[in-house]
Amino acid sequence: MLKKDCESISDVIATISPYIRFVGVIGESGELLAYKRRQDLIPLLDEKNTKYQFSHIAMKTDLEGFFDKNLGEIEFSWEERKKVQTISFAIKKIRVWISIDKKVIRSEVLRIIDSCLPIVKKYSDA
Repeated sequence: MLKKDCESISDVIATISPYIRFVGVIGESGELLAYKRRQDLIPLLDEKNTKYQFSHIAMKTDLEGFFDKNLGEIEFSWEERKKVQTISFAIKKIRVWISIDKKVIRSEVLRIIDSCLPIVKKYSDA
């Protein structure tokens, strides 16, 4: 995937909701290909832990591939934590990782997911 595509994905998704904290496009080795962070936001992870998080996502993506034949490919994952919610979308071996404010009603998270799916599908089919 081209860098401009990764930047376009993060730019477009970041505008979907004011509750989106961060959008990152993560390569299959855990490298951050493009990102958009909400202005005036203090990140929850420092630089070192951010790299660990992205490496974890890359390893998890690789492991999940073993089940694709039987279960089908992952479309998205939604995770709720005490301080933040995250959604990740698959575009082949690349992941789009989004963090969302914790205190958002579930219908807004579902709206974000529904808005992201066509964007991700566009690049998955390319």
